[in-house]
Amino acid sequence: MSDMSRKIDEVTGHRRMRRYRASAWMRNMVRETRLTPSDLIWTMFLIEGENKREPIDSMPGVERLTVDLAVEAAKEAVKLGIPAIATFPNIDYAKRDKTGTEILNPDNLINQATRAIKAEVPEIGIITDVALDPFTSDGHDGIFENGEIVNDKTVEVLAQAAVLQAKAGSDIIAPSEMMDGRIGVIRQALDDAGFQSVAIMSYAAKFVSAFYGPFREAIGTSDFLKGDKNSYFLNPANPNEAMRDVALDVEEGADMVMVKPGLPYLDMCLRVKEEFGLPTFAYQVSGEYAMIKAASQNGWIDGERAMMESLMAFKRAGCDGILTYFAPEAAKLLNA
Repeated sequence: MSDMSRKIDEVTGHRRMRRYRASAWMRNMVRETRLTPSDLIWTMFLIEGENKREPIDSMPGVERLTVDLAVEAAKEAVKLGIPAIATFPNIDYAKRDKTGTEILNPDNLINQATRAIKAEVPEIGIITDVALDPFTSDGHDGIFENGEIVNDKTVEVLAQAAVLQAKAGSDIIAPSEMMDGRIGVIRQALDDAGFQSVAIMSYAAKFVSAFYGPFREAIGTSDFLKGDKNSYFLNPANPNEAMRDVALDVEEGADMVMVKPGLPYLDMCLRVKEEFGLPTFAYQVSGEYAMIKAASQNGWIDGERAMMESLMAFKRAGCDGILTYFAPEAAKLLNA
């Protein structure tokens, strides 16, 4: 042993951390965090029509799909080991109005897709959002009156929509609009309608974020959305307020909770999981996806490695699952 080796052993107490990293089998054996396809929820966009795909410019590799193609995507998800999908509609502007009444159409695009997917792929989990932004003519998540979002009137519509989505076959209702009291009202409405087994995944800590831009293009609201959403989404500077929001949703009956966006809020993922212990999810949002894709296309980063590293970060922060546009791509790598 060299003098330097003796000196290093003295200062480390003979504990050399690189022993854990010396071989592939050792690195795999001592791995602390594992990511599998069952941790992923595939987020996808719907359009009307048949056998149509529409690329989304700001989200390379992501397409809007008609219902028949969404059914095929659900079949692919099952083959890849992805347990659930989350659907978001882009409907014709003529069907949008100030109060988002199309969300109460039992045969709207979300409900059509849910029924079709469940008929062909009954084993896949389906998560549906009851926010109004894909249905309102102003692109806001609630009913906009006299310069403000009207909380209680919005919640009444959300509860009705949740029951319709459950009737169509949704397994998890995911309210994302951050209205006060909506979890309790939706839970009561679902129970009264006989849907006690339908779960609620609350977007419990959803922050005002610059990372939502590509999503708004995807659902078709970016051209007409006016103003901001500061009066109902959380301020990114307020983690303690976010924790109070989560606590209220848990009290009202949320079965699982979500933090959105994802990577900029890993601290919130960890705090929520440690404080409440409920199944905790993160949404790796459109802007996060777009940044990785754009940097990869420009040759600035290794896209596959960045994708997998970002997904692993969610698991390391305590997330039980990740809503992500990377789901099929990541699952293929994990299955290889």
